[in-house]
Amino acid sequence: EIKIETEALLAQGHKRILLLTGESEETPLDYVIEAIHTIYSVRAGKSYIRRINVEIAPLEVEEFTRLKAAKIGTYTCFQETYDPVLYKKYHPSGKKSNYEWRLFVMDRAMAGGIDDVGIGALFGLADYRFEVLALIEHAKHLDEVFGCGPHTISIPRIEPANGAPLSTKPPHPVSDDNFKKLVAIIRLAVPYTGIILSTRESEELRNELFNYGVSQISAGSRTNPGAYSTDAHKDSGAQFSLGDHRSLDEVISCLIDQEYIPSFCTGCYRKGRVGNDFMDLAKPGLIKQFCMPNAIFTFYEYLFDYASPQTREKGLKLAEKLVNQVENENLKSKMKEIISKLTRGERDLYF
Repeated sequence: EIKIETEALLAQGHKRILLLTGESEETPLDYVIEAIHTIYSVRAGKSYIRRINVEIAPLEVEEFTRLKAAKIGTYTCFQETYDPVLYKKYHPSGKKSNYEWRLFVMDRAMAGGIDDVGIGALFGLADYRFEVLALIEHAKHLDEVFGCGPHTISIPRIEPANGAPLSTKPPHPVSDDNFKKLVAIIRLAVPYTGIILSTRESEELRNELFNYGVSQISAGSRTNPGAYSTDAHKDSGAQFSLGDHRSLDEVISCLIDQEYIPSFCTGCYRKGRVGNDFMDLAKPGLIKQFCMPNAIFTFYEYLFDYASPQTREKGLKLAEKLVNQVENENLKSKMKEIISKLTRGERDLYF
């Protein structure tokens, strides 16, 4: 089943995925690692998944070392709420009821060798202002202790979900205006991090939030098992309801219209620019010397191999325009060299 889902994602043009499980003893670490190996093994022509980010329940240090050996990208875990009193109220039993166990998961992950971690809060459980301050403090703590802040910060808002009455009426709802504000504050406070926005939000709001600091979005996401390869149970068992139902191609087309570069890049992960090494480049803004060219290379790959005719036509025009705007002539020459190779059918080329 995992192989079939991976093939369906590859057919759309995806190169990076998030592997997510619930807090369940039915999905132990051995199962997750086997799933990772399965996903990495799938080939569809020249295409394969190049980076698997993992969002699973908190682990022990030794288990994180095993997860690292499986060659994951970023390990992600949301605190849900940073308010300890409300956390206990929302999680009254089971292993997840231990606030401190979850709070210090990233310390254990980094101690276990995980290079890149992603944090987040589920907005709507507590006062959004408290959650934002806590996220910033969490980032500061990781930076001070490990010399490496969060690779990503996620900002999901509660959406209706089966079996979760609270989700239909969040106790601390966040308005669209306050949501825009909190994105901008996180961007200013943690400029080096990737801010991730999910398909929970509407197409209109997602488009607008790029202006406030969002840098990464999901596209064509499904939140129920088996939904990529079949529509037979497209609404059955969904983790939460979606606000943006567009396909990957439709999202790419919209990004092109706004002159953003849709990037499928996984270069840093495979070049070893991770953890502290990544932060040394990201904090002063030097990472863009790799990000921009690699983004364009992966953009070309998508346009050549997966884009609809309309998306391909306007995408190629944007890509050519962006390459011609590169001021460094040496870099521009090297980029055109690689683009020429991509045009001839070579793939997975990056700086």
